Amino acid sequence: MASNPFSLQGKVALVTGANTGLGQGIALALAAAGADIAAAGIVPADETGEKVKALGRRFLNVDANLISIEPVTRIVEETVAGLGGLDILVNNAGLIRRADAVDFSEKDWDDVMNVNIKSAFFMSQAAGRHFIAQGRGKIINIASMLSFQGGIRVPSYTASKSGIAGITRLLANEWAAKGINVNAIAPGYMATDNTAQLRADEDRNKAILDRIPASRWGEPADLGGTAVFLASSAADYVNGAVIPVDGGWLAR
Repeated sequence: MASNPFSLQGKVALVTGANTGLGQGIALALAAAGADIAAAGIVPADETGEKVKALGRRFLNVDANLISIEPVTRIVEETVAGLGGLDILVNNAGLIRRADAVDFSEKDWDDVMNVNIKSAFFMSQAAGRHFIAQGRGKIINIASMLSFQGGIRVPSYTASKSGIAGITRLLANEWAAKGINVNAIAPGYMATDNTAQLRADEDRNKAILDRIPASRWGEPADLGGTAVFLASSAADYVNGAVIPVDGGWLAR
């Protein structure tokens, strides 16, 4: 084991949806641990890039619409060409649409499933081919409390995040012996754009905070330590785990 098993010095990490929120928090934590960062998404992650560069790491924007799986091979190829390799994939990009199940539209179902689960699988496949060829790699999927629970008014989000837990375990089963660690982080209630509607609802916000032992919403930076751990050699014998980072929500 390395003298500092948590160091990511010399590693390249590809983070989808890194322009804001959880993706940005994870990208900055990986950069602070030594990794160069490629950010893939439809919105350029310029702010993230400036912060990564301020940490002394290289940064690459990769334009990609993850509602379609068409760009996944290109994303990996551009990352390898632009930063000289690929060691870590973080499947963070995600959508959420809210409506009662009896009113939920097919478009809202398809858009969420395409980004949250379909793109995550095929990004993992594209990166996995590269990792298998080099004999090592780390994949971190972003799951959810709704990988464990049903939730309300988010049917496609619940289905997609339940699926993330499943494919995390499946890929770990297939690839652990090839030197590839596939794991997931399940964030609790985090203060991001996706939860702005919930936080603005006074009654719902209070109900959520009353349930969280830590008595606060999580921040994107709260995921950083777990992401660095799973991306590092310290987690070389961690396979197929879905790790909650939730302020104690599931323990309640």
